[in-house]
Amino acid sequence: MIVALIVLLAMGLLAAGFEMLMVLGLPALAYKQAFWPTLPDPAVVQKILGGVDHTTLLAIPFFILAANLMGSGQIATQLVSVVKALVGHTRGGIGHVTVGGAMAFGAVSGSAPATVAAMGRMVYPEMRAAGFSEKFSLGLLVSSAETALLIPPSITFIIYGWMTGTSISRLFAGGLVVGIVLGLAFALYVRLQAVRDGVTSAPRMPWSERLAVIRASKWALGMPVIILGGIYSGLFTPTEAAAVSVVYAIAVEMLVFRSLTWPALFRLTEESAINTAIIFVLLAMGGLISFFVTLAQVPNGILAFLQHIDAGWISFLIVVNICFFIAGMFIDPNSALLILVPPLFPVATALGIDPVHFGMIVTLNISLGMITPPFGLDIFVASSTLDKPVTEIIRGVWPFVAINILVLLVITYVPQISLFVPRLLFG
Repeated sequence: MIVALIVLLAMGLLAAGFEMLMVLGLPALAYKQAFWPTLPDPAVVQKILGGVDHTTLLAIPFFILAANLMGSGQIATQLVSVVKALVGHTRGGIGHVTVGGAMAFGAVSGSAPATVAAMGRMVYPEMRAAGFSEKFSLGLLVSSAETALLIPPSITFIIYGWMTGTSISRLFAGGLVVGIVLGLAFALYVRLQAVRDGVTSAPRMPWSERLAVIRASKWALGMPVIILGGIYSGLFTPTEAAAVSVVYAIAVEMLVFRSLTWPALFRLTEESAINTAIIFVLLAMGGLISFFVTLAQVPNGILAFLQHIDAGWISFLIVVNICFFIAGMFIDPNSALLILVPPLFPVATALGIDPVHFGMIVTLNISLGMITPPFGLDIFVASSTLDKPVTEIIRGVWPFVAINILVLLVITYVPQISLFVPRLLFG
């Protein structure tokens, strides 16, 4: 009865529009008072601070700052120009450029909202000029940004790795394949839509011009090479790679492109600090929630129930996907991660599910939540960036939600897709 009241409290706070800090924090404190009243208050404070006391999390503010620096400068523009030179001549080329550009920017930012903001003004007018409908153009722009959460480096993988103790390098390796699979699925739909809308192909750029574009973009291409090459070669950790990405972005944008001024650097740093604070407040509260989940032995209860009804890993993963899909409709992705992973991850490992494979499933669900109405975060970022009604964007994302679900089902039940590259690289 008391647990039901605490759940109702959380749902009431969410429905009333309270900040997620309150939606997560007040029920957690109510649970403490109801079931663990003798637990010292300093222990609660310890668990909250422990939620962010981890060196791995230092990568998050660095990647956020790097994404903002590149999105406001020339690196993002040059990455898109390289993709356009390579695939812009295909049927529905600007649609493929949108998908490929999002994947390229994701490879240096790890942030889906930053990808939407950076790509929106660059590709949306060209998609409309090419003949794609407004509904499709908006849906593709918002949805292709999902690949940024899968193509390493990914902030979501960093948080998941910190929560579960899973190797972030292995997660990055698996995410590279899953991100490409999702991108190819979107590209196939772009091709079908191009035929439907009568969008023709652009003139093929000669290889001499393509190579010239690639050479001109060498500084922008250096960013993913340094980040991913440094991580996979063992030269530096993901956290160190994040710091290197900031230094590289500042140096290139200020000294090479001269597109970044000191006032702009201070402004972007301030914005990044605010975004970081929002994430870290949620992570801190997530540490407390995880503590109470452990105390309440929720994972053991779930596992016992599954054993009682003789359900295996297949049924369990169906439940996981449903839970994340529903959560993604109403709360932000980081909150869904913090609420659902602590009770579900121990059950997954007990059922023999590889932590990297489970991480791919979780992150794909988080990606889906970024575009799932009514509260998909990327929908609102696109609305603000392009000054378009939210309802118009929602109309465009439904086909991509369906594509995402199909890819999710494939990744869920064919674990070899997620695990092949991590096993190849790390054994």
